[in-house]
Amino acid sequence: MKFGEHLQQEIFPPWRLSYISYDVLKKMLKSRQLDHKWNGDDEDEFVKKLENELEKVYDFVSAKLGEVEARISYCERTIQTFINNPTWSSDQNWTIMDDALTEVLFDVNDLAKFTRLNYIGFQKIIKKHDKWTGLQLKQDFIPQLRSKPLDKQRFDVAIVFISALHDLCRQRGKPRAATANSSNDSLTPSSDKGTVKYWIHPDNITEVKSIIMLHLPVSIYNKEKRYEASDSAVSNVYVDNEEFNLYTGLLQRDEGAEAIRFKWHGATSNPDVFVERSTHHAEWLDGKSIKDRIQMLSEDVHKFINCTLTADEFANRLRSKGTDPKIVDDCKFVASGVQQSIKNKQLQPVCRIFYNRTTFQLPDDPSVRISIDNDLTYIREDNFDGVVRRGPTDWRRPDVGIDYPFSYLDESEVLRFPYAVLETKTKKKAPSWLAKLLESHLVHEVPRFSKYLHGASYLFRDRIPLLPWWLSEMEIDIRKPRSTNFGLTRSQSFKPLIDGQYRRAMEAEEMRMEMVNETTLGRRSIDTLSGGSSPHRMQSTLVVKGDDPLNYGPLRQKNIKRKDKESGALGEEIVFNNGDIRLDMGDSSGGKKMFEDTMYIKDPNDPNNKIPVKKVKVEPKVFFSNERTFIAWLQFCALLLSVALNLLNFGDNVSRIAGAIFIGISAGIAIYALYQFERRAWMINRRIVGRYDDLWGPAVLCFLLVGALIVNFYLRFR
Repeated sequence: MKFGEHLQQEIFPPWRLSYISYDVLKKMLKSRQLDHKWNGDDEDEFVKKLENELEKVYDFVSAKLGEVEARISYCERTIQTFINNPTWSSDQNWTIMDDALTEVLFDVNDLAKFTRLNYIGFQKIIKKHDKWTGLQLKQDFIPQLRSKPLDKQRFDVAIVFISALHDLCRQRGKPRAATANSSNDSLTPSSDKGTVKYWIHPDNITEVKSIIMLHLPVSIYNKEKRYEASDSAVSNVYVDNEEFNLYTGLLQRDEGAEAIRFKWHGATSNPDVFVERSTHHAEWLDGKSIKDRIQMLSEDVHKFINCTLTADEFANRLRSKGTDPKIVDDCKFVASGVQQSIKNKQLQPVCRIFYNRTTFQLPDDPSVRISIDNDLTYIREDNFDGVVRRGPTDWRRPDVGIDYPFSYLDESEVLRFPYAVLETKTKKKAPSWLAKLLESHLVHEVPRFSKYLHGASYLFRDRIPLLPWWLSEMEIDIRKPRSTNFGLTRSQSFKPLIDGQYRRAMEAEEMRMEMVNETTLGRRSIDTLSGGSSPHRMQSTLVVKGDDPLNYGPLRQKNIKRKDKESGALGEEIVFNNGDIRLDMGDSSGGKKMFEDTMYIKDPNDPNNKIPVKKVKVEPKVFFSNERTFIAWLQFCALLLSVALNLLNFGDNVSRIAGAIFIGISAGIAIYALYQFERRAWMINRRIVGRYDDLWGPAVLCFLLVGALIVNFYLRFR
């Protein structure tokens, strides 16, 4: 598909005028090329038009980001007000704020797609310009693109803030309590068991983050300060030797193969560095794979690599700080093993891996942990080719920070990975929402993907004999057709839809299914204990009185003598049979209960027991559907009335008789349709649980029409 067509399909209609005028620029190039040879005046006008388009798009993105920040700040102040004033902390208020945050989240997702689409548009039109005119605008236009960058994912901070506020709404203002080992950077050894990795195309990064955020909050590394964009930066320096023995062992999955890296969060000024070692089938653990780590100051890393800071000295420092003796022994064991590998295998820093990480995890439940690494970049740290990149006292390059995309580096020393990496780590069965996400069009599974193996295979290909299998996957387009009713979309009225449903409808459906499962399980257990089967087969939460939801008709019960009578709304007397499920709507005058957030269903097994059910908001489309049905009946009445009037005005005696019959049928149908419309509207307003279909109306109508035709034929041909 051509990009122009793709752009038109992906445009968000309310923002249509703010997109790049791709077709106008393309037409400008083509028409002038056909009219005359491209000259300097044409070039100046085209560049000016291109700069105006870039400024228009960038100003729109900046304005929208400011609007998003203002809305987040408003939600934050409002939530803080709820927390400080318990009288305002009602479920309704928390729900309103939760919905407002969901709206902001959808706007962030749309803005990310908008930015990505326009960035590609500028790349495409500049490429066409260079191809058709023979000039090199790409190099000359780089300063303008850098001054108004559209190629960075700048929405992580907004997602983090929305996640924190969204989690507060779910917890009704009560912060979660973190467990001892909820952080991924604790000194506790961990295993890679249950870890699966996926690639995410840049078009889908923000959407995937948003979907995960609706279920898991963002885990923040440093909670002592307000979150900033630099807090998501993670840098790793991997060590290896000139023969790349560690690389080869990891790729072949040899027994005891290990990877050693030095990792830090945020800017290079961060004094804390983690020394991490991953071992495949460690012999000291009876063949189990393990990942262990120790923490030290960045100023001690060079001494540690050169073994001037020994493992014993490192352990003594920990003891002097009052560290637990067991932790000291474990850290000494890890430090000794790492130093021994560095010394025996002559390891040295060879590759830096940078990425911005967003981690999702419940602080009180580490069983599911998800991380997304975007802006993944590989940078050479070695001195193998005679180029001095590090000084003799440096363990990492001093000229490299965290300023992605590192445009100041030579292209031969840097590799920018085109996708984001999604990593899931589960200690039990993955929840259903996560399973749906991993099977969707948004991600592409890459088993056993390794960041270090991928980077080394590109940067040092002339030194490496073996290559990882997934390099062939880089040649294909990992994007897939959009799955039906999955992901974040909008309705025709631009309302947020999650998996094709309104958020409240989705939550209500999940709650209903949970109640159905619980009720069904309860019924089965009672039947098992009693040794018999129940006359009611519970498959639905709400069942109209006397109806069997499986047979879709009245359930005939014999030998039931007891009947309860209760006063219904508008004075109607409702008769409840034994075993019916009843819906308490308050007193006959439409009392207070009708407007509460919770309704109650009487348990069919125990009439004295009530099951609470959260009231579901009736969508406006339900009323419109009832109205459309009424109008459809009136349209048929109008058609029948037109036929009847023609027969009366232009026919003979027989035709007039038939016309009179049709007029009567038309009037009767109109009155019946009005009655059904009013009855259904009354039931919808009061959330009455009953039949909304019409069993007799269409059948009687067909019978009357056939009867009228028979009478007409009889009178005509007798």
